[in-house]
Amino acid sequence: MATSMQKHVGVSEEDDEEEMEMEMDVKEEDDEDEENGEKQIAAQMMIGVDEVMPSTSSSDQFQYQPQLQEQVSNQGGGGGARRSRPLEEKERTKLRERHRRAITARILAGLRRHGNYNLRVRADINDVIAALAREAGWVVLPDGTTFPSRSQSSPAAGTSAGMTSSSSQMVSQQTPPPPATLQGVSSGYRTTVEYNACRMKGVFMPTPSSYDLSSTAPAQSSGVVADGGEQTERLPLIAGSMQVINDKQIIGLPTKLPERDFAGTPYVPVYVMLPLGVINMKCELADPDGLLKQLRVLKSINVDGVMVDCWWGIVEAHAPQEYNWNGYQRLFQMVRELKLKLQVVMSFHECGGNVGDDVCIPLPHWVAEIGRSNPEIFFTDREGRRNPECLSWGIDKERVLRGRTAVEVYFDYMRSFRVEFDEFFEDGIISMVEVGLGPCAELRYPSCPVKHGWRYPGIGEFQCYDQYMLKSLRKAAEMRGHSFWARGPDNAGSYNSQPHETGFFCDGGDYDGYYGRFFLNWYSQVLLNHGDRVLSLAKLAFDGTCITAKKQLPGIHWWYKTASHAAELTAGYYNPCNRDGYTAIATILQKHGAALSFSCAEHHILEQQDHLREALADPRGLVWQVLNAAWDVCIPIASENAFLCHDRVGYNKILDNVKPVNDPDGRHFSSFTYHRLSPLLMERQNFMEFERFVKRMHGELLYTFSSRLLLFICIPGDSGGGF
Repeated sequence: MATSMQKHVGVSEEDDEEEMEMEMDVKEEDDEDEENGEKQIAAQMMIGVDEVMPSTSSSDQFQYQPQLQEQVSNQGGGGGARRSRPLEEKERTKLRERHRRAITARILAGLRRHGNYNLRVRADINDVIAALAREAGWVVLPDGTTFPSRSQSSPAAGTSAGMTSSSSQMVSQQTPPPPATLQGVSSGYRTTVEYNACRMKGVFMPTPSSYDLSSTAPAQSSGVVADGGEQTERLPLIAGSMQVINDKQIIGLPTKLPERDFAGTPYVPVYVMLPLGVINMKCELADPDGLLKQLRVLKSINVDGVMVDCWWGIVEAHAPQEYNWNGYQRLFQMVRELKLKLQVVMSFHECGGNVGDDVCIPLPHWVAEIGRSNPEIFFTDREGRRNPECLSWGIDKERVLRGRTAVEVYFDYMRSFRVEFDEFFEDGIISMVEVGLGPCAELRYPSCPVKHGWRYPGIGEFQCYDQYMLKSLRKAAEMRGHSFWARGPDNAGSYNSQPHETGFFCDGGDYDGYYGRFFLNWYSQVLLNHGDRVLSLAKLAFDGTCITAKKQLPGIHWWYKTASHAAELTAGYYNPCNRDGYTAIATILQKHGAALSFSCAEHHILEQQDHLREALADPRGLVWQVLNAAWDVCIPIASENAFLCHDRVGYNKILDNVKPVNDPDGRHFSSFTYHRLSPLLMERQNFMEFERFVKRMHGELLYTFSSRLLLFICIPGDSGGGF
């Protein structure tokens, strides 16, 4: 039967053996049923007698007596129609049971093979449910008690020693417990999702170290040593084990559930973003000694390089075309001595007004002076509020910056950088230049400024009301032959409006009318033209070096499930449900040989938040739309994280996105940049997880000692301490 099943379904030989074992169990049960068949009939007869005898009613006796006679006659007759029916029913029951067990065997085999579930050979549906619950971040005790891992301490405190998972063997209660105090055991960093609670013989440990070097190590047998030094029975190393070496107790913590193996996968370089204030306003290294120590630590785990912002407001701070690169010279020299690579960002925006900004770096002083006399050089909303975070794209070709246009200022700055650090380009130290194209160095309008009162999930406002942008709008309207269209929408709401509250963005609103399509096409075309101009000059300045344009993702994911995609429209992405707004951006990047850099690694974090449903957000859908647009034109993709990440679950999600497992073309991201270097990252547990993440990004095999993480603990009475 197993052979025919293999041909029909295509299961492996291991799965066939499991099914044959299950079928043998069924046959054994069937034989037992046949041997005890007459006993069951006799028992039923005795039950019938017991039910008749206590009755005092004549009607009851009349009702049960024929049934009793029939049962006795069937048994004494040795067969007949009445006996054949139970046998036929029993055969049907056997077939149903075999079919059910065969399906169960296939399900379990598939979970082991493709789902990385650590299920025992004779697993049942309870084991499957328990494994799924643990992966979802719950703790399942042997008696079936289930609770979230966050509240793990309260239920675990009242449980008895020796608790293991449902797939583990229970430890004998006669075994003396290990020492009460565990020296040298790190409490570890607790993540929101934990697959298994670490356990050892006789002790339940609810807060283990999450740095599990071996997630796929097979279980081994090991002796367990009690306080008296006598070795107890040898049990499989599932619930943990303890050994004694040189008067030290060695506790081998069990491995977590298997993870995807990235050994042999493509090499993806990993960079670390340096702190925003690594260079102070005097263009000097803020803490050279501390930074050098951190860079050496990063080098020790084979990080490929670092990324740093080259702030326009620091380098060209006091006068036009007077550049001070001193601090960056010292920083780059330090990086080269450590044999690291460099990614640099041409940051033409201010720092300090956005989430995560811990320093304040304004635009150059001479630009601010021009802005005080001519505030039209900044983006402006419908109410006339200026946003000095970056220059308006309306002055890209206007000579309002001491005789230069905005794009000329950007080009002069990039050319100065290229000349100043020519040797770093020639030696290949500088591997990539990221060109800032707008607020936060991203190619988008500053449509959601917190300083103007915007709060999530507001749709934002159009930023096209400075005189230079309105001049471009009038010109476009006149060319179209409708000069009265030279205005912004008057029914688009405010920063914190929702689409259905406006006449422009609601379903069937003006955004899809003749004027709406004209305005949105012009508004997005200004964005595309700005990116095209700056990237063409960047290509000229950095000829031979990879350049990238940063795109905000998945930041503007709210209202993605609406027809208008209002938040994207105000940011300059003409991407309603009936139009693809990202293919044009990808085409421009391909034109200039540029890569796309954006944050897409944490959409799993966003999707876990309840407020996304209220905002009709879809981070995953937005990410894959842009990925497909970039891959369709064959441009490289560089990624970075937008949220802090220090746990293995977050790193695993990033790895799955950077190296898609089922991509038919074997595509993957060209590099990954971690945001950012901080004391929190340098904490022991967090850094150990980061080191493991880097190795998997590089496609390396994770080597461990004895395939397990060992903790050394003093035996009571020993004068020595734990390590």
